Amino acid sequence: MRCGRSSCATSRVPARRRRRPVVLGLTGSIGMGKSTAAGMLRRLGAPVHDADAAVHWLLAQGGGAVPEIAAAFPDVVENDAVDRKKLGQRVFDDPLALRRLEAILHPKVRREAHRFIQRQRRRGSPLVVLDIPLLYETRGDRLCDVVAVVSAPRFVQEARVLRRPGMTRARLERIRAQQLPDAEKRRRADFVVETGLGRLRTLRTLARIVKMLRKRLS
Repeated sequence: MRCGRSSCATSRVPARRRRRPVVLGLTGSIGMGKSTAAGMLRRLGAPVHDADAAVHWLLAQGGGAVPEIAAAFPDVVENDAVDRKKLGQRVFDDPLALRRLEAILHPKVRREAHRFIQRQRRRGSPLVVLDIPLLYETRGDRLCDVVAVVSAPRFVQEARVLRRPGMTRARLERIRAQQLPDAEKRRRADFVVETGLGRLRTLRTLARIVKMLRKRLS
């Protein structure tokens, strides 16, 4: 764990409890261990908003994004639900189609994050986590007070990703090209969580971050 800026990020969190929860953004490139880290944060008692789950809900039968997706990409919608595999194939190598999709989804996902924060505020939660894969790419860091980036050596990332069904090195490189480089994410982050040193090390790092943020609120 380290502070990614000149002064420790928690200095921006007032000592007294705020009306709005402190929002910890969690992000990281493909294969860096973000989903595992999100699960650990839940175990540590922090409410976590999963942006990927929000997208799945928006694309499911009757979901809030289905009508607009149907208008933009009619061949990927069946029975009032989006076929995510077809949609992925449709936009993966088409930058214009991808931007069109993002213009539909990103505002809706952002609204879901706002609603989550407000629900947790009403419940009195002092700390919440926004688990957003493309946090910096979509400017989701503007919703956050501090950001933790999960990171691992390139060879660890590749070994993890290439074990996934249907994944190839060429596909991985195309995905990397669509994401902010890991080095830039590390530079921008308030905390860097190294995930290539074992799960216990990752859990201990996250526990220190949570303890630090909660201490500032006590």
